[in-house]
Parts: sequence; C-alpha cells; structure tokens
Amino acid sequence: MERRRLLQLAIASLGMGALGGAAAHEPVRRLLDLAMNGEPRSIEDWHLACADHLHALRTRPPAQMVADLLIDLMAVRNQTETSTPEDVTELHRVTAALASVHANALTRLGEHGAALRWWRTARQAADASGDLRLRLLVRGEEAGHGLYGQRDPQTVLGLVESAERIAGGPTVDLQTTRAKALTVLGRHDEARTALDDLMRLASAGVAADSFGFWKPNQIHFAESWVHAGSGNEPEADRARDDLLRSTHDYQYDANVRLHEALCTVAQGGVDQGLRQAATVIDRLAPAYRSHHVIETGRMVLHAAPRDRQERPAVGELRELLTLASASSRA
Repeated sequence: MERRRLLQLAIASLGMGALGGAAAHEPVRRLLDLAMNGEPRSIEDWHLACADHLHALRTRPPAQMVADLLIDLMAVRNQTETSTPEDVTELHRVTAALASVHANALTRLGEHGAALRWWRTARQAADASGDLRLRLLVRGEEAGHGLYGQRDPQTVLGLVESAERIAGGPTVDLQTTRAKALTVLGRHDEARTALDDLMRLASAGVAADSFGFWKPNQIHFAESWVHAGSGNEPEADRARDDLLRSTHDYQYDANVRLHEALCTVAQGGVDQGLRQAATVIDRLAPAYRSHHVIETGRMVLHAAPRDRQERPAVGELRELLTLASASSRA
C-alpha cells in the first residue's frame, strides 16, 4: 500500500515536472525510483543525506532544494515503518534533522504555515528518538527561525523558556535566541544582559552538534545582532568580522551586512543606513533573497524613527523589500 501511494504521488508529480523543464524532472525520477524499488538505505547513507541537504540549504537557493528534500523525507518515513527497533531510533534522529532542514527552507521561502507544521514534525521525531541534545537542538532551531516574521518575538521567548525547562537550565544555543528576541522587542538593556550571560555560558566550552546544524560562530551572529540593534558600532563591527571569517553561508553574509546598516540607523544615520540595506539586498540574485534576508531588511526599515518614515530612502527600501519578497517566491 505504501509503495502504491508513492507511485500515485510520483505520477501526479509528472505534470508539475513537465511544467518545470528538465531540472524539475529529476525529483520526479527519484520519486518513481523510490516507488518502484524501495531499497532501504544504511544509516551511514542517511547521515550523508542529512549533510548534503544541510550544505544545499547554506549554499543554494531554497526553491532549488525543497523537492529533493521532500523525497528523502518520504523515503525515511517509509523505511522507518519496516526497520528494526534499533534502526528506528536512529531513523527518528534522521527524520528530525531532515524535517528541521525542510522547515528552515520553508521559512527562507516565507511559507510560514507549512514551516510551523514541519517544526512540529521535527520536534515529534526528536522526542521519539530519546536524544536530549537533539530535542534541544530542534527546539532551538525552531525558536531562532521564528524571529524572521514567523512568530511574535514574545512567543519566541516562550519557546526558549519551554526548551530550557527540558534542558534543566539555559544553554548557549537558546541564549543566543533570547538575546536576539529581546533586541527585536527593543529591550536593548535586557538583550545586552542576555548576551553577557551567553558569553559566560560559552566560556565553559561549546561544541557543534553531530549533524552540523549549530556552530560556535552563531555566537558571533548573536553579538552582531544585539550590538547593531543598540548602535554599539565597535562591538558590532568586531562580531561581524569574526563571523565573516568563519562562514560560507550566503544568508549569514547578507544578514550581518544588514546588521551594519541597522547599526548606522540606530546611531542616527537614517538615510545612510537605509541605503546601505538597499545596496545589500539589491546585490543579491533574486533566488538568494530569502525571507530571512528580507525580514532583516525590514528590521532596518522599522528602526527608522516615526518622524523619518516619509524620507525618500524609507520609501525606496520599502519598495525594494516588496519586490524582493515577490521575486523570492517566483
């Protein structure tokens, strides 16, 4: 029955593949292959698939990688139903990782309703695995991505507190999200205190997770976000430079440069900062103007005082963000 459902979906997808040209046929081919063969993969192969999808997320436009990712999510679900209990536990971990990548990609596309459902799937799979670190990782990812227009920042703080109850206290990952959420809420003194707490936690040592989601350079990203929001230029510049030396993620690169623009606005250079932000976004190819980048641009826009909202630079950035949002979905 499962193979029949996969085959029916593959056939239904042929029409979409025909509309998308040669590139769109490859996901359909893989779905048909899955439906006809259904051979289980080794756990090592699944870990490789996770690494490949995570690399694709960081280096390719999200619209190009979601179809392949969905196919692997269907395949791991199919294999989980027919595997030994020992393998099922590890396949739950794989499912949690892949579902988190998918929710991340959907967030980058601005598909927030679907992303929220996939975050829930990721949480359920992580909980089923019994892996505490993975449970916290998924919840940290969900909370952090919620700050890009997906959830109210106060709700994000609630997610952080809920995850901390599971962890038994604050963690470095969760603390980065707390500091950023407080900045979005304009509570800059509290954000700086949260950042100080983060640095104390990090001084005890931090390590990347086994799948490669969370890296220590996210500390620099949180520093850039918080210091830029309060107009602390020297510290924001230092954090931005530290991050740019350690990442190849196009999204981080664009966002810390938008933080620089945010810092300029926070210091009173409204027109200059808004034009800085417009330049960063305009230089990105449309496919790379992810919702994370667009929402960070909106942070810069919203940082302009109310009595400056009629400035030409405000209108120019607002129009660019509207166009960028539309082109990223095309």
